[in-house]
Amino acid sequence: MTTTDPTPSPALTDEQHAMLDLEKHWWRYSGSKETEIRARFAISATRYYQQLNALIDTPAALAAEPLLVRRLRRIRAARDQQRRASRAQLADEA
Repeated sequence: MTTTDPTPSPALTDEQHAMLDLEKHWWRYSGSKETEIRARFAISATRYYQQLNALIDTPAALAAEPLLVRRLRRIRAARDQQRRASRAQLADEA
């Protein structure tokens, strides 16, 4: 019988684990997500999302939180597709 080890993956830093945790539970916190980002990480929301996007591309993040990482990747892909469609439409109109 195997047991799941509840300790954080050694491949991720404590801050990276905290980022994944915030993404998993951000709706539980009072106030805006951006306020929570600044309070927890002392960085701007823009910088946080840059780091998060890099993080979700790592195998370690996928191993640590597979469902969350796949969901975040799907959301990112859908937004990218919307941006490309909007740009193509603007180019066609010009």
